[in-house]
Amino acid sequence: MGTFQSLSASDILKRGPDSWNRWREEQPLVKPSLQGEDLEQRYLREVNFSSCNLADTNLTQADLCLANLELAQLDRANLTEAILYTTDLRYSSLKEAILTRADLTEASLVKADLSLAVLQQAQLNRADLTDARLYTTNLRQADLSDVELIRADLREVDLTMADLGEADLRDANLSFAVCSLAQFVGATLCHANLYRANLSLGNLCVANLMSANLTKASFIGANLIGANLYLANLRSANLAQADLREASLRITNLTGANLAGANLSMANLTEATLVRANLTGANLSRANLHQANLDGAILKGVTLPDGRKHP
Repeated sequence: MGTFQSLSASDILKRGPDSWNRWREEQPLVKPSLQGEDLEQRYLREVNFSSCNLADTNLTQADLCLANLELAQLDRANLTEAILYTTDLRYSSLKEAILTRADLTEASLVKADLSLAVLQQAQLNRADLTDARLYTTNLRQADLSDVELIRADLREVDLTMADLGEADLRDANLSFAVCSLAQFVGATLCHANLYRANLSLGNLCVANLMSANLTKASFIGANLIGANLYLANLRSANLAQADLREASLRITNLTGANLAGANLSMANLTEATLVRANLTGANLSRANLHQANLDGAILKGVTLPDGRKHP
């Protein structure tokens, strides 16, 4: 091991990033452990921490920009306000880690495990979380704009007031997720699973929810202007007071859905299934109901496509 002989991993790191990286190059089979170390505010840019054990480590406000943390163990680590800009975190384990207000802009988190982690107010814009596990993760007020969350596991995640504008959530699992007041403007949610998800007061303007499973989801007061809900399953969903102006609901399943007070003006409901749906007080002015199935639907006080009021 040359100049590093008999030195602990902690001692080598104290010599600085260059010494650490040189040691890692000389000993490629060693998987160092820094578990429980205090690395608060340390300058660790471009450090090679791949396959390292950093569980329970204090990395508060540490600078890990461009660092390599692929396959690293970071369970329960404290990364509050850490700089992880463009950091490689592929296949890493961050279970129960604290990443409050951390900067993960453009970071790679492909197949990372962030279960039960806290990412409140974290910056994740343009990050890649494809196939990542975020089960019950706290992402309240996080910036997830332009993020890749394709096939991500977001079950029971807390996305309250989070920004997911233009995010790609194709085939993601958001069942039982809390997304109230979240921003999904222009987001892609094709084939996503939002079973019983709460999107009340969320902004899904021009979002693409084609073929999404929205069964029993809550969209109370949500903005769905111009949203694409073609072939989506909204069976027993709650869309009371939702704004669905100009939305595409072609061949959409709205069986038993609550659309009381919803604004569906100029919406396309061609071949939509509205069996037993509650449309009390809904606005259907200039909506396209061609071949829509309204069997058993409640139409009290509905504004019809021609502008007339249903008794």
